[in-house]
Amino acid sequence: MCRFNNKDQKTSNQTFQSHTDLAFYKWVIDLVPVGVMTVDSHLEITGLNPRALEITGFTEQEALHRSCGDILQGGMCDMECPLRSVLKREKPMIGIETTIRRRSGETIPIRMHAAGLFDTKGNLIGGIEAFQDIRRIKSLERERDNFISMIAHDMKSPIIGIHGFAHRLLKRPQEQQEMREYLEIIQRESEKLESLINQFLEISRLQAGKLNLNLSATSLDKELHELYDTYRLLAAEKGLHLELHADEPLPIIEADSAALRRVFTNLLDNAIKYSKETGAISISTYETGNEVVVEIKDQGIGIGPADLPYIFEAFYRSTGEGKESAGFGLGLAGVKAIVERHGGGLRVNSTPGEGSTFIVLLPKARHKVPE
Repeated sequence: MCRFNNKDQKTSNQTFQSHTDLAFYKWVIDLVPVGVMTVDSHLEITGLNPRALEITGFTEQEALHRSCGDILQGGMCDMECPLRSVLKREKPMIGIETTIRRRSGETIPIRMHAAGLFDTKGNLIGGIEAFQDIRRIKSLERERDNFISMIAHDMKSPIIGIHGFAHRLLKRPQEQQEMREYLEIIQRESEKLESLINQFLEISRLQAGKLNLNLSATSLDKELHELYDTYRLLAAEKGLHLELHADEPLPIIEADSAALRRVFTNLLDNAIKYSKETGAISISTYETGNEVVVEIKDQGIGIGPADLPYIFEAFYRSTGEGKESAGFGLGLAGVKAIVERHGGGLRVNSTPGEGSTFIVLLPKARHKVPE
């Protein structure tokens, strides 16, 4: 029988525990339903789990000790390798969607996460990447978009007919005032439904990345002054005062003026809709080093902190009461998508009971629209 002194026994226990831990982690990694790949500091592959081999189409013998770029080819992996970025910056990269070419040559979409691997002393010794085959997810997204588009188009045809005939009947002299009131209701409600359908279609196009921007030299000053002239009267009808603060002219930017007009129209509509019976709405413009900024501020009911993180989601319904719970957020989702398509950003500051400020940031430099 072998005998160990206390020191030998302690070392033996630590070694056994280390081997046990490694076996356990390998067992867990082999069972997870996503591909997992580890590399050393030179980006050479040191390990892959079964799902990684299944996704890439390579065998373990073919993949081990090769550069990760040889196995995960295409998309972002060719342009800016996530693992290389992680090793340089020592910061994880989360939720990147890109494509890779499998061993067969087939290109598939994946979602990946990359992070560094550190030894017990905190030294960076390599990287780990988890990636998921999202072909099924993308297929379901296409089915959803096609379904929304089909339903919206099928609904739009009868709505146009209802709206058109109501409009024609309203042009004729009516003997009964009651009949005219009914026709006005039909026309008004059909216009609302048509507007909602158009929003559904726009959201579907935006989510599918099919919104084409017609970029040209655009004067935000001109667009905003025209909107101010229109909305000043609409606000006055509601007992509201609309102000435009544009002390310094903004630079001309490359943008789709019609798309940006929809952005500001939606924000102004909301400002009027959610304002109290009296109060002011202001449009302010200024520029920073790289951006032009448009702020639309109201003194309305505001947005609660529970709702604020979700107001730009396409189908989110507010948890508030009254005006706060109206609508589905389709408009704001479209606003955010259009602004981001221009390479800009959209922020909101809000205090319940005091009002909201929506801040649109657009780049001064010419922005290349994604294909």
